[in-house]
Amino acid sequence: MKLFYTLVVLLIGQLSMAQEMDSFTNYHMNAARTLLESKDGNLLMGAYGEVHYEQPFGNNTQYNGDLDAERMVLLFGYKFNNKTSFISEIEIEHIKEVYLEQAFLNYQAKPWLNVQAGLLLIPMGLMNEYHEPTIFNGVNRPVISNALYPSTWREIGAGIAGNLPSAALRYQLYLVNGPMSYDNGAKLEGSKPLRGARQKGAQSTMTRPDLSGKINYYGIKGFDIGLAGYLGTTESSLFENIHRDSVNQMARADSSIVGVQMVGFDFRYQARKLQAKGELFFSNFTNTSSYNAFTGRDLGSSMFGYYGEVGYDVSSLLGMIRKIVPFVRYSQYNTHQSVDESMIPNKAYDRTVVTAGFSYFLNDAVVIKADYQNFNNALHSQTHQFNSGIGFWFR
Repeated sequence: MKLFYTLVVLLIGQLSMAQEMDSFTNYHMNAARTLLESKDGNLLMGAYGEVHYEQPFGNNTQYNGDLDAERMVLLFGYKFNNKTSFISEIEIEHIKEVYLEQAFLNYQAKPWLNVQAGLLLIPMGLMNEYHEPTIFNGVNRPVISNALYPSTWREIGAGIAGNLPSAALRYQLYLVNGPMSYDNGAKLEGSKPLRGARQKGAQSTMTRPDLSGKINYYGIKGFDIGLAGYLGTTESSLFENIHRDSVNQMARADSSIVGVQMVGFDFRYQARKLQAKGELFFSNFTNTSSYNAFTGRDLGSSMFGYYGEVGYDVSSLLGMIRKIVPFVRYSQYNTHQSVDESMIPNKAYDRTVVTAGFSYFLNDAVVIKADYQNFNNALHSQTHQFNSGIGFWFR
């Protein structure tokens, strides 16, 4: 926590150096939004990708390194007219896995009101929507975006989104299908509760819609501050073809679902050479006692975590033409923040990760990265890892 407070103080001290940020013309622009806001032609195309090398080490243990074409994403959009657009991302992970990451229609009913429908990114956290390799530090995405919210989290739904420049606000509000907690077996678990439950738009099940929303405020120079919420219930295949008046069948199905209430806070900051960001999340799960008893899993009743990161472009200090950004990130999260009365919290799920490295930009669209990570938990089990990689994006 001390590091997090130190970062906040540093950022406030740099506030007078900040440059104006607006909703769609700052360095946080993601690839899909860039296509959506483009004034070029009807057919829009782009791509981003990254290749990683990851090498665990230490503890007097030999480890194999891992080389991976982590992802290649192809973006396709089409502007039917000034009001109606289509955006899609096709992702190839690890060479052999192909996913549709998002695909939605956008209709601009008013300058401040867009109606969107299709496969949508859940507006939770920074990395779920802003994950092109040139706009985040570190070879891998922050661990919180893997454990506390399952980036890249996308589901089928519809809703509204827009920008209110006079109030310096952006907003998103969607109704979507919920995560799948049971489908021929349990999908939720204690270490990364929701990650295995994403339906990803593939023949998704929905009994009732979940609500997902976010509001961003960008009225303070240099800052973009977001507050997100998610409220709903998971889905289960056990509700298919059962009689409502069957007490046993309904009780069994009810034991396979969990209520989800999630809130997230994030900020991004840019002041000349200084950049920083942070995220904080709290999630509450209900019906976990029945779910764990039915499935034999170890899902906690709540989880909490945060990280703070600061980086600084030192190219001018080193007399370099190209941008180089050393950074440090401190993450702490616990997916067993609380558990039901029948369980003992697993201390291995109370984790701390320190990441330090640099991003070296050949230009605005190509980056070389390297970092060191230290993983620790409340059992004092410690591991180390060196990562390096390359990333790009273009349109």
